Amino acid sequence: MSEHDCCGPGYASPAEAMKADPEKLLYTIGLYVRSETQAPDYLATIDVDPSSPTYSQVIHRTPMPNIGDELHHFGWNACSSCYDNPDKHRRFLVVPGLKSSRIHIIDTEDQRSPKIHKIIEPEEIIEKVNLTAPHTVHCLATGNVMISMLGDGEGNGPGGFMLLDENFEIAGRWENNMDGMRYNYDYWYQPRRNFMVSSEWGAPKTFDAGFDLADVEAGKYGQQIHIWDWEKRNIIQSIDLGPDGLIPLEVRFQHDPESIHGFVGAALSSTMWHCHKSNGSFQADKVIAIEPIEHEGWPFPVPGLITDLVLSLDDRFLYFSNWLHGDLRQYDVSDPANPKLTGQLWLGGVLGKEPSYKGHELVGGPQMLQLSLDGKRLYVSSSLHSSWDNQFYPDMANRGSYLMQIDCDSVNGGMSVNQNFFVDFGNEPEGPARAHEMRYPGGDCTSDIWV
Repeated sequence: MSEHDCCGPGYASPAEAMKADPEKLLYTIGLYVRSETQAPDYLATIDVDPSSPTYSQVIHRTPMPNIGDELHHFGWNACSSCYDNPDKHRRFLVVPGLKSSRIHIIDTEDQRSPKIHKIIEPEEIIEKVNLTAPHTVHCLATGNVMISMLGDGEGNGPGGFMLLDENFEIAGRWENNMDGMRYNYDYWYQPRRNFMVSSEWGAPKTFDAGFDLADVEAGKYGQQIHIWDWEKRNIIQSIDLGPDGLIPLEVRFQHDPESIHGFVGAALSSTMWHCHKSNGSFQADKVIAIEPIEHEGWPFPVPGLITDLVLSLDDRFLYFSNWLHGDLRQYDVSDPANPKLTGQLWLGGVLGKEPSYKGHELVGGPQMLQLSLDGKRLYVSSSLHSSWDNQFYPDMANRGSYLMQIDCDSVNGGMSVNQNFFVDFGNEPEGPARAHEMRYPGGDCTSDIWV
């Protein structure tokens, strides 16, 4: 029996998950996107066991068979949503290419050396469901995997949601009706409460080319979140966040399956929204606002650009990254309507407040986040999307990005940089690479949903 088999698909409750042994491995995406680097993107296996001689090193790379996928977000075939099914195991990673629309199924039976199990080509996806640009991957209690798709077959909005069955065959589209939805991005579902919340970025044709403020003014980026009836699979309410909620990206609801509280980060407006149900309908309240800052060489004040967020499994602490300002924040959200700042670190960013760490230049700003099940270790990578990286952090193409570990006080709040951990993706075998989303073999705070 492998380590993997001992874990099963997930945990009976968030409290049980928090008691799990600390993870020893971490998976992250590595991207090669320089025109002169003719190498495929890959899945990197990183040793995060402090007692190991290879601690803080990439110990294995699983390359994709094609060049230019732009691997982005990825997820598991099984999680805590089907913890009580003995036939399910958290074994396969579903790793989409945002740019290629190709979906890779990675077998992690050998956790240290994953291998490709299957590939779903974009032509098949377009033919069967007319969708492109796969993004968020969540496993469902039914055994299916659901993927938010950001574009139609030609890269236009609003996209939709695609289902894969237990054999990773395309099972069709999930949604029955998308009235009122212009764009798609992230989603979180709370089946016990019969709702799902989705957010909006923009059409692939828009964001692939890089960021243009004129596109925002032309309405080519989203500012709505959508509330879905989980069983009927249609939108029952749309909330327009207005100019204070431009480009709502990541959606994180509390892990308590009875909860009706969550958070949505609006990237461009740099605001955090508390989304909750009240008096029979949903509402979104702005609870945190990061003010833009005047900066030399910028034609407009620099927004914080909230690009990722994560909630601890006990639903007490919220973490989010300001990719352009360069700071990482921790808030106590015991009262989700009144977050209290409990920690802040500067890790790169355009403002230059903390440009280096132990001799390493911090190219980019804190971006993707992943928190350990016990809430004590937060991993941070710095790449957002290749075209946006090239625009705001042009040195990243030549120097690569970073991956750091932040030690978190899960009792009193507070954060500090782990002085013994740093992965420099500028020194990868095929040249400078970019690290993006991360997953633990035993589950994590952004993929596990309880039913």
